[in-house]
Amino acid sequence: MNNFLFDTHAHLDLSTNFNEEVNSIEKLKIYTIAVTNLPPLYVKFKSRIESKYIKPALGFHPELIEKYQKYIPQMWRLLDEAKYIGEVGLDYKAAINSKAIQLSFFESLIHKCNDLGGKVLTIHSRNSVDDVLSIIGRRFNSKFILHWYSGNLKNIDVAVANGAYFSINNAMFNSNNGLKIINHIPPDRLLLESDYPFVISKNKTPFRVIDINETVINLAKLKNHNYDEMLKVLNENFKQILR
Repeated sequence: MNNFLFDTHAHLDLSTNFNEEVNSIEKLKIYTIAVTNLPPLYVKFKSRIESKYIKPALGFHPELIEKYQKYIPQMWRLLDEAKYIGEVGLDYKAAINSKAIQLSFFESLIHKCNDLGGKVLTIHSRNSVDDVLSIIGRRFNSKFILHWYSGNLKNIDVAVANGAYFSINNAMFNSNNGLKIINHIPPDRLLLESDYPFVISKNKTPFRVIDINETVINLAKLKNHNYDEMLKVLNENFKQILR
């Protein structure tokens, strides 16, 4: 696994050109964590895919927990089999009215993942970073990635001390806050994500997994590395979360 591309957060199951996306990822050999938003969607996606490069992730998006509480028992039944968990987390902006049930679910999830160990979680933390980090704590027995982080710089330091990685997408380069965040994250905690299909590229179409090389180029410029150096660092970080 040298000089490879990867994507730690892509919603492939939401693609309107599913076969094209999968075939493109396979052709370019991009290691991809394919997140889902509900347990039954994970089951459906898993049945559609058999790939060395695409790994399904068992998810329960925080914005959907209140409406789809009936799927919580299914989440717990599937947890043991799933190495990759996401998209999960807390959202105190779009889903602030469901804060209590989000907290209850996320606390249970982290407790169960800690007991099982060996998981890789990709975590949503919009307006909720303090609670996310408090619940995960300092001795979490799994790896976790803060997806599209938008909190303050102080909490980056706390998260790093607690073992966090941060997945960077191309939209983060388009704002001053995004640039400050990326600059503050230590290079050895950086990862890549497309967040396909939710990031829109310059040509007004979704930024695809196969476009992830553009994010490497932007990171290299911002971190004052040449491309090969930056990709080597990112590759090593990706290997670390899989160990």
